[in-house]
Amino acid sequence: MEIPARAGDKGDKSEEGKKLAWWQLSLIGVGCIIGTGYFVGSGIGVRMTGPAILIAFILAAIGTYTVFDALGKMSAKDPQKGAFRSYAKKAYGRWAGFSSGWVYWFSEMLITGSQLTALSLLTRFWFPDVPLWVFSSIYAVLGVIVIVIGTKGFEKAQNVFAVIKIAAIFMFIILAATVLFGLFGGDIKDFKIPANREEILPRGFYGLWSALIFGFYAFGGIEIMGILATRLKNKEDVRKSGSVMLIILTTIYLISLALATGLAAIDKFSKNESPFVIALDKYDITFFPHVFTGGIIIAGFSTMAASLFAVTSMIVTLAEDGDAPKIFSKKGKLKVPPLALALTIGGLVTSVVMALVMPDSVYEYITTAAGLMLLYNWFFILISFPRLIKATKFDHVKRFIGMGLILLAISGTLFEKSSRPGFFVSILFVGLVISVLLIMNLIKKRKGSKGGYNPQEA
Repeated sequence: MEIPARAGDKGDKSEEGKKLAWWQLSLIGVGCIIGTGYFVGSGIGVRMTGPAILIAFILAAIGTYTVFDALGKMSAKDPQKGAFRSYAKKAYGRWAGFSSGWVYWFSEMLITGSQLTALSLLTRFWFPDVPLWVFSSIYAVLGVIVIVIGTKGFEKAQNVFAVIKIAAIFMFIILAATVLFGLFGGDIKDFKIPANREEILPRGFYGLWSALIFGFYAFGGIEIMGILATRLKNKEDVRKSGSVMLIILTTIYLISLALATGLAAIDKFSKNESPFVIALDKYDITFFPHVFTGGIIIAGFSTMAASLFAVTSMIVTLAEDGDAPKIFSKKGKLKVPPLALALTIGGLVTSVVMALVMPDSVYEYITTAAGLMLLYNWFFILISFPRLIKATKFDHVKRFIGMGLILLAISGTLFEKSSRPGFFVSILFVGLVISVLLIMNLIKKRKGSKGGYNPQEA
């Protein structure tokens, strides 16, 4: 995965000449999307709804497909490095591009915090008595070092890390399957198939409703496909590439989750440990938790570092486009503008402080808020689509299905006490973006400037 390209509008010039085949973009998408949100966050969803987490992931996959279908059609017709942000601006004016860009920045900052906390939770597998904030501080410092160094070698290593993520899932699937065939002290009878509604939905429909956000969060990152669509050899292949990617992701997600929920009782799952480690915990596979957790930490750190590059590069791009103070794009001796880096470090410090003051709940709060911020941008993609593309009746049907599922996921967070704070955090950030937009527009109007953030401006 090319990290700078993931950030938004400015790709890595050294890579621009290299064109991608559709299958290469599919694999990049799989590598970018699979992350700690799935390896750790899915456990929260299982705890909320039990085996019905499979239904949540199927619904999330459908919703994700409708968003990518719209994004893919816009990308095929008019490839833009800014992808969703550029389309929002074209559809509704500069205010929409400003809002979409900043909501994306905040969502990526929250995702970085979520990944930072997840890595710390995973590391406590070996050091359970060490406070969460200690590991968060260590990973934060390492992440900043990666940004400052910005080596091409690390960018190339992203492909290796992507393979590690996929290999980890397949390792779990293979080991779980061998357990069912009697190895490692297992037996086919250990796999429990839900026989009635109470077993499928132990917490009822409200539990499923609440868990839907974690299904969507596991698919978070599809925007990378739109951003990298400009690098395809044939821009018409973007939809095929995305469809194959979603089929691969959905298949391995459902198989691995079905095995995990079938092998372990629902009350065994915890937000502090990967559900896949928990599922095989009672079997004589002593090496698995260590190898699996180690692999996920390595791969998860790469995803966190990519998010750090994303938020840092996005603020630079926003500044260059006049949607953030120009000072954030001013270059210094470092490879990244120092004030943009300082803003990213400020976000990391905030995450570490949160891990210090509320270590038991911080991951779920941040993960919920990050997932919601992503969905706000996805919703914007769906409402921008008919303004830029001549939509068919079927396109509108898919669009409304997608918007309905997104609204279900958003509203579902209000039913779960542990997720509710994340909802209000996301609303706070969106409100902040809107407030800044209105203030800037008011200032521009008073100055009589024609370049203000006028909602009527094209």
